[in-house]
Amino acid sequence: MTSQANPDQQIAILRETIVALVRSDGPDLSARQLAVLLTVYLSEGPHTVRGLAADLNVSKPAITRALDRLGELDLARRKVDPADRRSVLVQRTPKGSTFLRDLRTVMSEAVKGTAEARILPAQGNGEPTPALRAV
Repeated sequence: MTSQANPDQQIAILRETIVALVRSDGPDLSARQLAVLLTVYLSEGPHTVRGLAADLNVSKPAITRALDRLGELDLARRKVDPADRRSVLVQRTPKGSTFLRDLRTVMSEAVKGTAEARILPAQGNGEPTPALRAV
């Protein structure tokens, strides 16, 4: 049986996930870059710069800048649409798929950490519980 996290728990999961990403040796993505990456990988394609801009309600130049960085990191790539050479398709990459898999693992650990934080009582010495000390 799964239970829904309340907003405070969701924020804690987000925080733990972001802290883990910051501490990792992986790429340091902005919120916009991460939003573009997640949209490309979690939503049905094909994806275009124009479509991503509309989906995320940001300008096409903002999507282009995010894709420039994702391209540098080989997390996504652009390709001219053979059916309409004016349009640019955004494609997934193996490295981007690996990043997403690793992100899922980090988030799963964050969920476990917040679940442990709810279950474990605070230690009597004022120290945080082991689950919270890692953060």
